[in-house]
Amino acid sequence: MNLKSVICASVAVVALLPTQALAAQISSEEASALLNRLNELEQEVQVLRAKLGNVETVQKKQSIQVAAVEKASKSKSKTSINWKGAPELKSEDGWSFKPRGRALIDAATLSSVPNSIAINDRGFSNEARRVRLGVQGSIPGGFGYKLEADFADGVELTDAYLDYKDGNLKVKVGQHNNFQSLEELSSSNDTSFIERSAFTDAFGFERKVGISAEYKAGDVLLQGGVFTDNIDDLNGSNDGIGLDGRVVVAPKVGDTQLHFGGSVHWRDLGDNVTSVRYRQRPLIHTVDTRFINTGRIMGATQETSFGLEAAVVSGRFHAAGETHWAKVTRTGMPNPTFFGGSIEAGIFLTDDSRGYKGGVFKGVKVKNPVGKGGFGALQFNVRYDHLDLVDAGIIGGTQNGYMASLIWTPVNQIRFLINYGHLSYGDAFGIVAGAPRDYSVDVFGARAQVVF
Repeated sequence: MNLKSVICASVAVVALLPTQALAAQISSEEASALLNRLNELEQEVQVLRAKLGNVETVQKKQSIQVAAVEKASKSKSKTSINWKGAPELKSEDGWSFKPRGRALIDAATLSSVPNSIAINDRGFSNEARRVRLGVQGSIPGGFGYKLEADFADGVELTDAYLDYKDGNLKVKVGQHNNFQSLEELSSSNDTSFIERSAFTDAFGFERKVGISAEYKAGDVLLQGGVFTDNIDDLNGSNDGIGLDGRVVVAPKVGDTQLHFGGSVHWRDLGDNVTSVRYRQRPLIHTVDTRFINTGRIMGATQETSFGLEAAVVSGRFHAAGETHWAKVTRTGMPNPTFFGGSIEAGIFLTDDSRGYKGGVFKGVKVKNPVGKGGFGALQFNVRYDHLDLVDAGIIGGTQNGYMASLIWTPVNQIRFLINYGHLSYGDAFGIVAGAPRDYSVDVFGARAQVVF
């Protein structure tokens, strides 16, 4: 019982007592003291009532503040965390952040090289092919970003761009791929072989700094941009500039995905670049020798190239083919045109399918991964690869590759690849010291890969 209740009860008891009985039991001095005490208690009650009123006022204000905080907190966006190989943070107001990376470790052998060729690349070799770390995400207002670097051989910036998306339109500014071909634009995480088709490296496809836009309308994808050079090659004297465009038509007929495309590329080398060189390794990157090589083509002022591409994904089966022509414009000399192309086919031995989206191949989504009672995805591929670097007096040799690969993907983030290639060379006399005109080599490569 609180003080207020005690006082009220005491006053009630006193009021109920008969006056005469009360007078007989206490004296006038005691009655006076009692009245004084009752007056003091009344004053204390008034003080307590005032304090209680203040407490109630404070509590009411605090309740209003708590309600306001709860309302503000509910109005703020919630942050969710998803796991896609790495944690991805997303907020309802458009922010997101995700670390990304990959590690591709290769081992290879080069054999059957003619004894007359004096090189040190025969036999076994291995390397960290790619070791990349980066971040990507979105910014409110339709903006996005990606920053990634490769640490396999020093520090090399790969992607570094800001993008903006509005409906079917997407614009990028910074270092990124410049729409070279289906094979080049498909991630190295998802290719059918350890290395891409020979023409992609031979013709110098690489990321460059520039501004580009792509627009998707139904089955049609339009891509184009203006680019300078790779960020590592930019300096005060580099004034080259290029234009790149690509068109893709990708209809889906039932469960079959089709792909048809073409690209055009033009580049002015600028005032300070006067030569170009086209060359390629024999399917494996651990070998530094290029058995096909134009050497420095002097007097070059411009590069012009165009390519055609086609692909199909139907259930477990896929096929893809590309061709590409590269022309060098020279001052006062003939202008050579070189050619490269490949055709491949593959089939999954498990109930899986090759991914495709946005005009490029994507990784397989394993239906029965290891760890959940499954075996993972197993894929077998074959490819014919051709590269011709002979024209207009330039003898860089020809390469014909006959290749096969086997890929096991136990879970979405891990792949193991093995591939074999028989490379046949023509018009190759003297390109490598001691090389005959025509010969062949064999290569075997293996890769362990993890991505997130």
